[in-house]
Amino acid sequence: MRCPFCAHEDSQVKDSRPTDDGAAIRRRRQCEACGARFTTFERIQLREMWVVKSEGRREPFERDKLARSIGIACRKRPIDPQRMEKLISGIQRRLETSGDNEVPAQRIGEMVMEGLKGLDSVAYIRFASVYKDFGEAKDFEDFASTVKEVGGE
Repeated sequence: MRCPFCAHEDSQVKDSRPTDDGAAIRRRRQCEACGARFTTFERIQLREMWVVKSEGRREPFERDKLARSIGIACRKRPIDPQRMEKLISGIQRRLETSGDNEVPAQRIGEMVMEGLKGLDSVAYIRFASVYKDFGEAKDFEDFASTVKEVGGE
């Protein structure tokens, strides 16, 4: 594994353990050249998946991109990071086990919406505002009026 600090090719694994949800292995590493310590995560990838955008363009599925978009929607909300990680892992697992190598971006968006709806109503509305491309305040108002509170907020 390449060191993120000095780009040396070799590092030594100091500690390995499963993540809380058991979907990955967390490894603490130390660079053999500069001595810096860093963490890596190893996940199972069942198959190569492609996301098909609305205009027909294809791009590789990126778990990090999914995590970033969910993270943005959940920013500054009282949501346990483990619940967000469980949502991300669940969506990825559902996509990988669907048997499809190409997944419409719309299906991923719907899965995120479904997951956020049960997690946090504000995060749900935030994500929907981008996913559904709200153009004006009235769009927010109309959508928000259909949302029921989640988690006793």
